[in-house]
Amino acid sequence: MTRRHVALAVAVAVVWGLNFVIIDEGLKVFPPLLFVALRFAVVLLPAIFFVDRPRVPARYVVGVGAFSGALQFGLLFVSLSLGMPPGLASLVVQLQVVFTIAIAAVALGERPHRRQLAGALIALSGVAVIASTRTGAIVPLGALVLCVAGSASWGIGNVITRLARPRDAVAFLVWTSLIPPVPLLILSFLLEGPERIAAAGRSLTVSAVLALLYVAFLSTGFAYASWAFLLRRYPASTVAPFALIVPVVGLASAAVFVHEAPSPAEVAGAAVVILGLALVTRSVRLPVSRAERATQSGAGQIPGPARRSNRR
Repeated sequence: MTRRHVALAVAVAVVWGLNFVIIDEGLKVFPPLLFVALRFAVVLLPAIFFVDRPRVPARYVVGVGAFSGALQFGLLFVSLSLGMPPGLASLVVQLQVVFTIAIAAVALGERPHRRQLAGALIALSGVAVIASTRTGAIVPLGALVLCVAGSASWGIGNVITRLARPRDAVAFLVWTSLIPPVPLLILSFLLEGPERIAAAGRSLTVSAVLALLYVAFLSTGFAYASWAFLLRRYPASTVAPFALIVPVVGLASAAVFVHEAPSPAEVAGAAVVILGLALVTRSVRLPVSRAERATQSGAGQIPGPARRSNRR
């Protein structure tokens, strides 16, 4: 994995880490299902009229739109609206790493290297340390279950994206955004009700609009297009652990903006997350140089480790 792509993965994680407190702000005005529907509608329109359909089977477009779009965010936004603290949510959703690696191993036959697996386990242990400090918090069971279900949907979406390997990540993002808005708008009308939807329109604030723009253009537009790009180039077990930076940023931003002050144990857990992620990164060989590639081409074969790091 190149240093530039490592930096891109980290940038995506930071954007997603800030996402939780921004969603929390938007939910002060928007009902959760309506908020998710608007998120994808903003991504979708008018881009879909100018972006060609991605050259992948339609089932992958529908699958990613359903799991990484409607289900992941519908479940997460409802969870936050039911009382899931933003900082804690940024931790729980990282169960997607476990779901992604497990599903990729079964569905794609991807076997993570031992050092990658060890790094992921260390990072997850850091998440567990942080989560264990929150046992005294009052978190509704339903909100917690929905948050875990959202992380499972993210893992499934990661693997479908890996199967699709879209060459144009932006086109793939735009067309998968076609799936969530209509069913979510219908559910919002049925479950949240027209009166609540109308009230959101009447009480619209600048901060709510900015929250919508952030989750649409940065969290979805930039971050998910970049994530799809990385999943096309590298195994899911290599890309997914970078999302473990998300809870570190999520906890820090929650401490600043919603006063979820981290304890010393939470800070220690965050350090363990970074240590595990560093181990994962070190286990990925950088691409061979141009001269080495020419030599290998002349010999007619690329050695195993370099070949794995450069495939696709």
